Amino acid sequence: MSLSTHVLDAAKGLPAAGTTVRLERRDADGTGWTTLAAARTDDDGRIREWGTEPSAGIYRLVFDTSGLSDFYPEVTVAFTITDPGRHLHVPLLISPFAYSTYRGS
Repeated sequence: MSLSTHVLDAAKGLPAAGTTVRLERRDADGTGWTTLAAARTDDDGRIREWGTEPSAGIYRLVFDTSGLSDFYPEVTVAFTITDPGRHLHVPLLISPFAYSTYRGS
């Protein structure tokens, strides 16, 4: 399983380089989250590798968007991995008062 993300600053029309992102997995009892990795986006706004191999389960990416939006200090995107053999790409498009995400490839 490989997981990547891409952060785009929609207000500037540029990649959001240097954005801190945490990868977390939901605990087996469903009551909390465990941080698996943290990284910063590269000059193209991407994180291509996390240094961990996610398996099937529920995960989330927590984006520190404090420098990109005064309204959203962080954005959390939770998702389920059902097929650990497929690549999963979870991009974030952020602007001062809105954000969007989707399952990419």
